[in-house]
This record gives sequence, C-alpha cells and structure tokens, in this order.
Amino acid sequence: MTSVLVVVLNWNGAADTKKCVTSLVSQSYKKMDILVVDNGSIDDSLQVLSGLEEKHKNVTIIRNPRNLGFAGGVNTGIKYALGKGYEAVALFNNDATADKNWLSELVEEFKQPSTVAVTGLLLHEKGKTIDSTGDYYSTWGMPFPRSRGEKTSQAPDSSFVFSATGGATLYKTSLFKEIGLFDERFFAYYEDVDISFRAQLAGHKVYYTKNAVAYHKQGATSKKIPGFTVYQTFKNIPLLYIKNVPTKLLLPIGARLLLTYCLMFANAVRKGSGAYALKGWLMSIWHFWTNSLWARFNIQRNKKVSDDYINSLLWHDLPPDQTGVRKFRSIFIRSKS
Repeated sequence: MTSVLVVVLNWNGAADTKKCVTSLVSQSYKKMDILVVDNGSIDDSLQVLSGLEEKHKNVTIIRNPRNLGFAGGVNTGIKYALGKGYEAVALFNNDATADKNWLSELVEEFKQPSTVAVTGLLLHEKGKTIDSTGDYYSTWGMPFPRSRGEKTSQAPDSSFVFSATGGATLYKTSLFKEIGLFDERFFAYYEDVDISFRAQLAGHKVYYTKNAVAYHKQGATSKKIPGFTVYQTFKNIPLLYIKNVPTKLLLPIGARLLLTYCLMFANAVRKGSGAYALKGWLMSIWHFWTNSLWARFNIQRNKKVSDDYINSLLWHDLPPDQTGVRKFRSIFIRSKS
C-alpha cells in the first residue's frame, strides 16, 4: 500500500478544521497519517486542535510562526512528508469533509499511466452542486474550476484533466522532488494550477476520478480578509502565464489575456475594489522583473512535451463565468488549433 500523509492547513479556523480531521480519521484507507499545519493562527486554534492530537495517534500538529499562505503552508507539510519518506501527499482544505472512501479511491487511480496527481469530485457543502472536478487553463490566459456550479448528477466521468485542485488532491512525492514545491509567490489562488501546469510540461499527467467525493464550504478562509481574493487574482494570473505558457502560445494567449485583464480591472474599479486590483497588478510587475523570467527559463528549458500537446490540453474558449468579456469576442480570432 502507498504511504500517504494528508496535510490540512489551518488559519484561524479551528471549528472547521476539527470537523475536517474527524472525517479524515474515519477513512477506509489505513496507511495514512494526518498532519495539521497551523499557519500562524492568532486565535485559540492550537488550544482547540491539541485535543485531536491527543485523541488520534495518527494526527500530528505543527505550527508555522506566521501565515505563509496556502502555498507556503502546504509546503511545510510536503517537506515534512519528504523528510519522513511518505510516498504520497494529499492536500485537503480545512473547510472540507471527505467521504470515507475518498482517499482509497484517489490512491487506486495512481495506476493510470504517467499519473502524478489524482483529484476527485469536490462538491459544495450540501452536495447538490459541484465545486470542482479539477481545473482548466483557457486560451484566454484564465484558469478556472472545471464543472463548477453544475448539478452533482451531471458530474463528468473519470478522465485525465489539465489540473488538479489543491483543495482535495493526492500527489506523488516524487513529483515535488523533480519539479519543486508549490510556488510561494502565489501565496493563495492558482498555485495548484501552476504546479499542475509544470507537471504537464515535464511530461506527467493529472487524473480526475468521480468516485473520490468530498464536500467544500468554499471561501471560509479568504472571506476573513477584505480584498484578499481580488489582490491575489490580479497578482497571480500574470505570474501563471509568464512562467508556464509555451513560446508558441505566448502571443495568442497573451493578446486575449491583456483584453480580459483590462476588463476585469475595470470591473474591480466599478465594484470598489480598484485599489486591491492595482496593488495586485503592481506586484505582478515586480515579480516579472525580479524572478518570473528566470523561473520561466528553467521551466521551459526542462519541458519534455511539445507546445502543440499543451495546446491540446487547454480550454479553447473563455471561462464560463467571463460573460462580460464574451461581448468582445469578435475582436479576436478564436483559435482551435
């Protein structure tokens, strides 16, 4: 059996985390341990969660001295797994709960050829609609969750996908040894698409199984910080593009992304979030000049698949929620090749 460490990241959310861990200790898959990484909480999280460690022998709690974001927080857990020799790491959002066979179903799909990550059917909290069945990256430079908002009965069949969602996915630790950990410059949002993009460029695959079911509260952490989502979105979308998009696709995707980004910025200003969007944009420029180009050089230098292959994996349209941008679609020639 594959040895698995399930990493749960907590930041001022002990009530959700307690419920989450309770669902994980009941998993049918037994060759697993649970690591709760407290990401510099300033509430009573450590006091509340210490009872879990006392009650369950396979639960360990460690603490980061400050909030390192999702990327930095889970990297703490991944480093722990690598140091202890685990064969796989499962990342699981603290505001989610898992069906008892969630982990066993994920492990089962590692038999798929070249697969280094397996993601499941992540439903919204009440189970009636879908949160995610993985993630897409579109030819308009926009990442987005696959199947979000669709009825649970319409969940797609199991298949290979472009990206796994970091909120409920199993990764082989060998992947992190090869391509590195999550990029902490993302802090939160799209770091999971980034690592899947890097995995695809390195010749690996990501698989989705509809049999691994979990339920997600969605946004329980990000809603605690005003403007957080807007800032991270405007910072991270250019970073994702600069690092990973292959040379042949840079211009067509970049042209579309420029239009989409500008319209998103205008919409943020209209909604009173312009300052957060501007801050995110400025930070993306800083990353571009200080480290993104060097990261791109290393990623593209080690690419093991063709640009055409990556193009075949992309979503050749706007994301479903970009309704405003669709009005301007006629400005561009939509590429299908």
